[in-house]
Amino acid sequence: MENIVEFKNVSKYFKDFSLKDINLQIMKGLVTGFVGANGAGKSTTMKLIMNLLQADKGEIKVFGKQYVNNERDIKERIGFVYDSNVFYENLNLKDIRKIIAPAYKNWSDKQFYDYIKLFELPLNKAIKTFSKGMQMKTSLALALSHDAEFIIMDEPTAGLDPVFRRELLDILKELTNDATRTLFFSTHITSDLERIADRIIFIQDGNILFHESIKDVQERYKLVKGNTNLLHQKIEKSFINIDRSSNEFQALTNNAEEVRKSLGDQVVIEEATLEDIMFYTKGARQQYV
Repeated sequence: MENIVEFKNVSKYFKDFSLKDINLQIMKGLVTGFVGANGAGKSTTMKLIMNLLQADKGEIKVFGKQYVNNERDIKERIGFVYDSNVFYENLNLKDIRKIIAPAYKNWSDKQFYDYIKLFELPLNKAIKTFSKGMQMKTSLALALSHDAEFIIMDEPTAGLDPVFRRELLDILKELTNDATRTLFFSTHITSDLERIADRIIFIQDGNILFHESIKDVQERYKLVKGNTNLLHQKIEKSFINIDRSSNEFQALTNNAEEVRKSLGDQVVIEEATLEDIMFYTKGARQQYV
């Protein structure tokens, strides 16, 4: 499958933080979720993809090209959907169209007005009167109106009510049904990714811990619950991290078969959510993940 984005041994150094030898691929036609705690490196990675930062080491390609001598062509094909209003708040959508349309050679007024109608957005009201959900739809409509092939979304569902979140997720999933558009979706609301993502990239402390299909993640990681008297040195080696109380424990494992062999029906083994994985891998040794 073709890659829209490729990082090869990419590093970016800051005073207090660095990305270290990152290798990742974002595959064409899929929804890729990007998760990690605050400060893990998500924003830095997204800025590198957009060429808002330049790598100190390694190679970045978008659509098979490096940004040197190709920036305009690459950015014509990208749509960025922000988590907050980035428009002049006193302008309305007609004004914004007049400003943005000339910047894109593939701009389509028909697509613009079709999406404005589909998303039920008012053309003549100032952006400052829009709810956060409406602002998100506005960003998405603008991205789709210049036929963006690769849509990057930064916390698009944060702060939205549950009904609108589901509506937006259904729209996003539908956009990739024909495999011509690719979605890269950064969020703290991991349940949204469990609903629509094909693949998950998990970053922690500037390192990619895993990059797998959502199905493989769900099959590999399990949550184990039982009595603390079952814990001993050998079985603890099967756990990535353990949360203990006075009598009970919960632990994350990527070796459920070994746990079943050792403890059988003395424990409960459940599917781990992405939130569980993020919680239990925090501070765990990377080789376990």
